[in-house]
Amino acid sequence: MLTNQSIGYMDAPIPKGLDLKEEINRMRKEKNAVILAHYYQTGDIQDIADFVGDSLALAQQAAKTTADIIVFCGVHFMGETAKVLCPDKKVLVPDLNAGCSLADSCPAPDFEAFVRQHPGHVVISYVNTTAAVKAVTDVVVTSTNARQIVESFPEDTKIIFGPDRNLGNYINGITGRKMLLWDGACHVHEQFSLEKILELKKQYPDAEVITHPECKQPVIQVSDFVGSTAALLKHTVKSDKKQFIVATESGVIHEMRKQSPDKEFIPAPPNDSTCACNECNFMRLNTMEKLYNCLKYELPEIFVDEEVQEKAIRPIKKMLEISERLGL
Repeated sequence: MLTNQSIGYMDAPIPKGLDLKEEINRMRKEKNAVILAHYYQTGDIQDIADFVGDSLALAQQAAKTTADIIVFCGVHFMGETAKVLCPDKKVLVPDLNAGCSLADSCPAPDFEAFVRQHPGHVVISYVNTTAAVKAVTDVVVTSTNARQIVESFPEDTKIIFGPDRNLGNYINGITGRKMLLWDGACHVHEQFSLEKILELKKQYPDAEVITHPECKQPVIQVSDFVGSTAALLKHTVKSDKKQFIVATESGVIHEMRKQSPDKEFIPAPPNDSTCACNECNFMRLNTMEKLYNCLKYELPEIFVDEEVQEKAIRPIKKMLEISERLGL
């Protein structure tokens, strides 16, 4: 049997004919485990999870869970965030290889040096960062609460915002702030094709273009609604429109269709001509088979250095406190 140390996940054989859903449900009850899944996971994982949400909602759930084990179906930094919030709980991820291009674009030593080069700035970091980056941060944000948290500081506050330059530019534009931006980006949201979206608008003239703020400015400019993953989902439920061109990771369309079965959701295509939709290859590393083995063997497990955990928990808790105060 190959262990998580060698390849990043438990590569154990699964008996033929095994009902994965039944076994996962049995084990989570026996082990007092909670399964948290991001909207960008595949539909089968979303359906079996105890809670599905965006980064803010998942952090809120992790912070208040009474489970002994948290199984995080998402990417590595999400498991780290849960471990920082719950250092006494066992935090598992189905595949340690599920990284994040945005988090990778902001190495902690480089970001720390950047912060030192600009003294007197409040440091606001997107949740899509490693625990080590959060450890040199004053407050963490998600796309759900970034605007409100930025605006909670006086207008003349000098702010460093990292790592997503697209989200930072978007927040600067709608708030009038002049935050100093780290030059990072999400490979999924950077790849949407403006030309193909405009073609889809011609094909579906009544459809709304709904877009995540991690996308590039030209895509945002042709959009009818811009918001976080959770905000996009909520908008599709409330909107009178029946068709939506969705410019974010296509996994969220699973939940959109569940909540609005009478509506049509068209994934916005990336620049890659071979793909009809845009998927995060890291998010899709998690599978039902890996989730089963993860629960069975309680591996791979997430660990965070104690000193990093003590520093990183402060900006995360500050985010949760501000979000609660603002009703987010």
